[in-house]
Amino acid sequence: MLKAKRLTLCAVLAAFICLLAPLSLPAGEIPLSLATFAVYLVACLTRPRYALTAVLLYLLLGAVGLPIFSGFSGGLQKLTGVTGGYLIGYLPCCAAVTLLIDRFEQRIIVWPLSMLLGTALCYACGTARFLLQTRMAPGAALAVCVLPFLPGDSLKIAVACAVGVPMRKRLRKFQDAS
Repeated sequence: MLKAKRLTLCAVLAAFICLLAPLSLPAGEIPLSLATFAVYLVACLTRPRYALTAVLLYLLLGAVGLPIFSGFSGGLQKLTGVTGGYLIGYLPCCAAVTLLIDRFEQRIIVWPLSMLLGTALCYACGTARFLLQTRMAPGAALAVCVLPFLPGDSLKIAVACAVGVPMRKRLRKFQDAS
């Protein structure tokens, strides 16, 4: 793919995350947001280097203050705050999903399994940061940081798989034609 097209693809994917990620519902200190859905979808749509570049670009844009994190917030304080581990966790989440799907694209079971692994990595990063910031007991932190989000993340994974498979085929034709 031509360099300009690769850059454009990364920018469009980052913009997609920027559009969905701020949409959230307050749920205590950790909001319910569409960011993980956006990361799942970006990760399954394209090659690993483009997906990871898009997520990194999203994080950098948010870090400099653009209001693209949950609740239309932004700034470095979000990355270093109580929920910052979840934001950073989007990178290993994206890596797990995009690398596994890129390697085993034809095995449809890999799609949701890669997203489950990615979610677990994101939860691990986020919960670890949350524990460091709050000094909460690990069991209580899991009750706050993981359990309430399992149903919503399960639904996001199902929708990302249903939408991602046909979209990847179409986007791959565009990428391969360049």
